[in-house]
Amino acid sequence: MAEPQAPVFQIQRVYLKEASLEQPNSPAILLEQEQPAVDIQLGVEASQAADGVYEVCVTATVTTKIKDKTVFLVEVKQAGIFEIRNLDAEQMNPIMGIACPQIVYPYLRGNVADIVTRAGFPPVHLAEINFQAMYEQQQAQLQQQAEPSRIITRA
Repeated sequence: MAEPQAPVFQIQRVYLKEASLEQPNSPAILLEQEQPAVDIQLGVEASQAADGVYEVCVTATVTTKIKDKTVFLVEVKQAGIFEIRNLDAEQMNPIMGIACPQIVYPYLRGNVADIVTRAGFPPVHLAEINFQAMYEQQQAQLQQQAEPSRIITRA
């Protein structure tokens, strides 16, 4: 009988996968004095790249608007490649949904602030994220969706 192998978790690489900046209403919008409204959306996705090798991407979409006009839109996708071996499925999901995004996220924050600053705006500093709470919330939502709805009938 073969002995169980020790778990492996290694960062292979962290990289900027995609970045875009749009200023569709420039230069006129830049003359506005009003403070823009800022909307920030975050997402995490994971996929298997090879046997025991996974890519985890954290995406931030930052949209700023004055009234109904976009000042700027920034989308940044930061990714990491991780070697993860000898873990069961119960351990894999939290690693991919919590540990990996926590490693990638600081790079994403820096790149968003840098792109916005280079575009001529004050930097947008993304807040710290509790990926464990985010993961647990997603798991709870998935569990609710999986439960069959009960219909009560009375005779």
